[in-house]
Amino acid sequence: MIKIREASKSDVRAIVHNNLRLALESEGIRLDEQVVRKGVDAVISDPMRGFYLVAEDGGEIVGQCLVTPEWSDWRDGYFWWIQSVYVEKEMRNRGILSMIFERVHELAEKRGIVGIRLYVDRENMVAISAYERLGMIKSRYLMMEGTKES
Repeated sequence: MIKIREASKSDVRAIVHNNLRLALESEGIRLDEQVVRKGVDAVISDPMRGFYLVAEDGGEIVGQCLVTPEWSDWRDGYFWWIQSVYVEKEMRNRGILSMIFERVHELAEKRGIVGIRLYVDRENMVAISAYERLGMIKSRYLMMEGTKES
């Protein structure tokens, strides 16, 4: 039976492993494991950064997502960004992603969150289709990115 719960320190190893697989599978990127571990530890250690939800089956982590807050002065409330969404290949198409999203929505309602957002690679039609089936819609906003060097 699948259980959705907030992650704890003991889940860091599994979350890091899933993040490495997610980056390779979805974008063909090999991430630095130590950097990813530091990033995951930072979230687990500081709830102001966000929190992970994990899907557990028989004590094993089979899915996850990261939820991070963003303050909106226009809405006088927080949006939640869903990131690092991953379900193990052999566990896909069993409703795990739906269960994770349902839990995100339950928590958002309890905590007065004004909206839920996520970004997805525009070429990842499998993910886009999955998110649309969960009720997510394309927003009017285009995501842009920059660094100090750009």
